[in-house]
Amino acid sequence: MNRSQANLLLLAVAVIWGSAFVAQSAGMNGVGPLTFTGMRFLLGTAIVLPLAWREWRLLSLHDARPRASDALGVGALGVLLMLGAVLQQIGIASTTVTNAGFLTALYVPLVPLLAWLILQTRPHWSVWPTSLGCLAGSWLLSGTHEIDLMVGDLWVIASSVFWALHVLFVGRVTERIAAPFLVACGQFLVCGVISLLAAGLGETITLTGIRQAGLPIVYAGVFSVAIGFTAQVVGQRYSQPADAAIILSAETVFAALFGFLLMGDRLSVSGMAGCTLILGGIIVVQIAPLTRAGPDALPGRTQPGGPGNAPNR
Repeated sequence: MNRSQANLLLLAVAVIWGSAFVAQSAGMNGVGPLTFTGMRFLLGTAIVLPLAWREWRLLSLHDARPRASDALGVGALGVLLMLGAVLQQIGIASTTVTNAGFLTALYVPLVPLLAWLILQTRPHWSVWPTSLGCLAGSWLLSGTHEIDLMVGDLWVIASSVFWALHVLFVGRVTERIAAPFLVACGQFLVCGVISLLAAGLGETITLTGIRQAGLPIVYAGVFSVAIGFTAQVVGQRYSQPADAAIILSAETVFAALFGFLLMGDRLSVSGMAGCTLILGGIIVVQIAPLTRAGPDALPGRTQPGGPGNAPNR
């Protein structure tokens, strides 16, 4: 898979996540955020498990099974995934969808910043203006010109930090293990188990509530987790983290589109301008690096891997 194909796959992920936002909100009517997160990620684990088992057997045949350090990496991804998902769910329960959609997009500029600070990887210059452009686009798309911070907003802001860290490291872990389904299944399992254990301590779980949230859990577990997050793992083997964050920010555009098609929502002029900014940022971040001379600038020459062995752009 080359860079362009990987980025198209990540764009498909943004479509899936955009369609699943309604399910995340509706699921909170029957269960708590920890229960909802735990159940949907364990459902995703069960769906991806056969593919992960196949990869494990292939690695065993070639005597290339993951080491203990690799398992720790997958476990760390699961913890980051759990913190991002749970904090976002808690925030959605006590803030507006408008605020949550905009504040979650804070992870877009955080990814290149954290890559620079933690991994000493300097992104291509185009990442900075396009990241800020995507953030501004999310603000315009939210349809409000001011954010009145509530308690839920602080939870969503906190979740954006863990989403950024997850986007930053998932490609590196998958590159090292070279088994994307195994990585996806492992992180889902860690996320789901920890969430449900915490739910057992702090939330009331009833069969009535589970039935009420059943359809949202199934939709989010199958599409958002099993398909969306697994495709993210596959795509980020071949895509830079900063590029991936910008492309995945299109989730807000597709959420608005599905709201228009399925719920009768209407986009204002500022909303359409926001969509234009986000989509424009996605296009620019793909084209700008190709203007550099040399064979490394060609998308077909991109090799799998995260920022650890990729050239600074």
